[in-house]
Amino acid sequence: MTERSPLAPATFPDLPAIAGVTLRVAKARYKAWDRCDLTYVELDAGTAVAGVTTQSKCPSPEVEWCRDAFPLGKARALVVNAGNSNAFTGNRGRAAVEAIAARVANHLSCLPSDVFISSTGVIGVPLPIDKAEAGLDAAFAAKPCGWEDAAATIMTTDTFAKAATASAVVDGRTVNLVGIIKGSGMIAPDMATMLGYIFTDAAVEPGFLQQMLSAANRTSFSCITVDSDTSTSDTVLAFATGKAGNAPLASFDSSGADAFAAALSDVCRQLAHLVVRDGEGASKFIAVTVEGAESDASAHRIALSIANSPLVKTAIAGEDANWGRVVMAVGKAGEPAERDRLAIRFGATQVAKDGLAVEGYEEAPVAAHLKGQEISVGVDLGLGDGRATVWTCDLTHGYISINADYRS
Repeated sequence: MTERSPLAPATFPDLPAIAGVTLRVAKARYKAWDRCDLTYVELDAGTAVAGVTTQSKCPSPEVEWCRDAFPLGKARALVVNAGNSNAFTGNRGRAAVEAIAARVANHLSCLPSDVFISSTGVIGVPLPIDKAEAGLDAAFAAKPCGWEDAAATIMTTDTFAKAATASAVVDGRTVNLVGIIKGSGMIAPDMATMLGYIFTDAAVEPGFLQQMLSAANRTSFSCITVDSDTSTSDTVLAFATGKAGNAPLASFDSSGADAFAAALSDVCRQLAHLVVRDGEGASKFIAVTVEGAESDASAHRIALSIANSPLVKTAIAGEDANWGRVVMAVGKAGEPAERDRLAIRFGATQVAKDGLAVEGYEEAPVAAHLKGQEISVGVDLGLGDGRATVWTCDLTHGYISINADYRS
C-alpha cells in the first residue's frame, strides 16, 4: 500500500453502532491481493434509501442499477466490490450486477431491487461472477465487523480508511449518522466523486431523504477536486433504518428536520474533506474561496478553475506564492471578471488588489503559510455577492507515480 497520506487524521474516529445495520466483509479476490475486497451490509426491513450518482456519460452498470432502484425508496442490502469497477464492460457487466442482486435477494428473501451495488477499481474488465458469488457466500457466513473494517475494505488507492459521524435531536430523540467513504484519485465535482455510504437510525421518508442528500451534496462532494477527472462509478447512498423510533421526517415542517439536515450536511462535508486529504500524492489541503462574483454559480466555476489548475497546484506544492497563476485561472474560467477589480490573498495576506501587486506586501507570512499543510487561497472579484468555496490538494510527483502504473 502507498505510504499513508501526511494529511490523514491521526486515528480512525469512534463511531456509534447504527441499529438496523449489520456489516460484514470477505475476500472475493478480485485482484491478486490478500485482503478483504467485498463489503456486504444488511439493512433491516423498512430502511429508506436515497442517492446521487456520477454525471459521467459512461456510467457503470452498478450506477444504472442504483438509479433504477432509487424511485422505489427502499433497501435491504448494500454490496461494494473493490479492485474492479465493472465499468465499460457491456452485457457481461450488467449480468454480474444482476447475479449479485439475485444472490443477495435469495439470501434475504427480498426483491433484487432492494439490493444496492457499487464497484470500484480498474475500468474495462468485467467483474467475474464466480468470484463475486463466492465472495458473497463467504460474507453471508462471516461474523459482523466494525466500521473500520468496512471502510478499509472499500478502499483502492486510498492510504487510510475514512469515516465520519454526527448526531441530531429529532422528535425528542437523539439520532446518529455514520458515513464511510473511499476516494483518492479520479476526483472531480461532477455530482459526487467517489463511493460513499451514510447510515442513520432516524426515520425519514425516502423523498425527503433524497431532497436533503441532494442539497448536502451540492455543498460537499460537488465542491471537491483532486485531479478534475470524473469517475464512471461515483455513487453516494444514504440509508435510514428508522430504528430510532422518531416520527418519520417528511418535510422541513417535521420536528427536528432542520437539525437532521444540518447533521447530514456535516457528515457529507467531513467525508468530502477526507477524500481531498487522501488525494493521490497530496501534501497540502487547499481551500479556494471566491467572493464578489456575479452569482454563487459563477463563483463556484471560478473556484474550480483555480483548484483544477495544474500550475496553481504545482506552485503550492513547491510553496511558491505565484499569484499570477491564480490570475490566469480566473481569466480562463469563462466567467465575468474585471482585471482591475481583482484581489488575491494567500492565507490572511493580500498579495494583489485592483489588478496589481500590493505595493510592499510582506512575503514572509505568505511563505510561512505555504509551508504549512492547510492552505487558503482567496479571490475577490469585486462584482457582486456571489461566493463559493472549493477544496482541493496540491499536485506532486506522487500523483504521477501512483497513476503511471495503476493497472500493474
